Amino acid sequence: MSTPVSRAQGGVDGGGTSARGVFAGSVFAAVDIGASSGRVILGRIKDDAGHPGSARSVELEVVHRFPNGVVEMDGGLRWDFDALFAEVLAGLSAAATVAAVQDETITSIGIDTWAVDYGLVNKAGELIAQPYSYRDDRSRAAVAPVHRKLDPARLYGTTGLQFLQFNTLYQLAAEPDLAGVQALLIPDLIAYFLTGQRRTEATNASTTGLFDAVAGEWATEFLAALSLPRKLFPPLVQPGETVGTLLPGIASQIGLPAGTKVVAVGSHDTASAVAAVPAQEENFAYISSGTWSLVGLELKHPVLTEASREANFTNERGVDGTIRYLRNMGGLWLLSECQRTWAAEGFTPDLPALLTAAAALPPGGPQINPDDSYFIAPDNMPERIRAAVRRIGDILPDDPAAITRCIMDSLAIGYARTIRDAERLADRTVDVVHVVGGGSQNRLLCQLTADATGKPVIAGPVEATALGNVLVQARAAGQVTGGLRELRSLVGGSHALQTFSPELSRL
Repeated sequence: MSTPVSRAQGGVDGGGTSARGVFAGSVFAAVDIGASSGRVILGRIKDDAGHPGSARSVELEVVHRFPNGVVEMDGGLRWDFDALFAEVLAGLSAAATVAAVQDETITSIGIDTWAVDYGLVNKAGELIAQPYSYRDDRSRAAVAPVHRKLDPARLYGTTGLQFLQFNTLYQLAAEPDLAGVQALLIPDLIAYFLTGQRRTEATNASTTGLFDAVAGEWATEFLAALSLPRKLFPPLVQPGETVGTLLPGIASQIGLPAGTKVVAVGSHDTASAVAAVPAQEENFAYISSGTWSLVGLELKHPVLTEASREANFTNERGVDGTIRYLRNMGGLWLLSECQRTWAAEGFTPDLPALLTAAAALPPGGPQINPDDSYFIAPDNMPERIRAAVRRIGDILPDDPAAITRCIMDSLAIGYARTIRDAERLADRTVDVVHVVGGGSQNRLLCQLTADATGKPVIAGPVEATALGNVLVQARAAGQVTGGLRELRSLVGGSHALQTFSPELSRL
């Protein structure tokens, strides 16, 4: 990856709140990348024809899709960032073309991805190696040395972060040499190569294990305790603030004006997804269901108790300074990996038919712990699941429908358990559960979740992450106003939602 050529090469200036204003025909480009795929999406705020200026809906148009995934490279599981960035440029170029054809102006670009992973950039602004993936096992050996320097209770009391062996601080502790480099989380790394500006967006910073959950700043004492450079990360930027404008060379390459802004959004994809949960009630739980399942509550203040730490809940930053109090659980990765194995064996089941067959099976079948680290790495997931069932003395047939039902039951029961724990630990009562993301299309999973929780489940929208990304950009540009409630009302009025009521007979 070449070095960005910038007016402020590798600098830390240029932040600030984006200028406000409404422009006719303006649209927003959302770069939304998950662990298995990515998209570039155009978002439009549509006005009521009879009441110009009164926003009534938000619409999305996918202009580019591309695959993503870990690759074995240089002795580990890594992300091919060069290929990823090339796809981002291709997507932004497609967005520019579509906008031009429709006589629209791309007002800004927002970027969200998964959390915790980073790239290391040297003083010359070069990416020194392709970033490691959280699925690489290298950080496991760093956990004990970190905990000898920083007691886990002390870590949690400051960061409020759920223990996961791949959290950023353990990955950094596994690095052989960090002298003369800065760590840029993946969305910040993309923004850097677009603008030449180095920033760390706050919602993603809160997943590193080096962020003070109360102060909303870097926990510099932890950097010192781990002998990490004090300026290892760039300064923080909040959702809605401008990171920078496109570098002239990048702008020319993708066909956009050099003054096009890159605006910070909830760059942790879950932060963007939760911002677009169409909840109008206060007492809601959310499940952002995709490769992983993020299950929790939205709070005003973190929960930093010992009971919360023992339950392995996390306190991550949300849009508008909210706290995403949640557990990171296993997700539909289990099913997608099973599908990959079955396809390699010559069996490619139609997913709707597979879920229908799974739904027809009787309740009370075997279950697994979807959070078990045993399931993190890829490789023959059906047999891994059957082996996990054997270890608890049960039997799971080597049948795709039975394995699929085991996954769905296990996820739903895990969701219910996590929501009950969150209610207890945060002293909150949940009246309704919102499921967003890819899992909101899975009728079996949504119904089983309603059954297991005993609460109504509202499913949708599928594209919550992109919606949250676009809405934060639109608010920064002045096209929408208000807080999260107003943004969520716009989502709820724009997208069809489905409600699943508990069926006690199915439990």
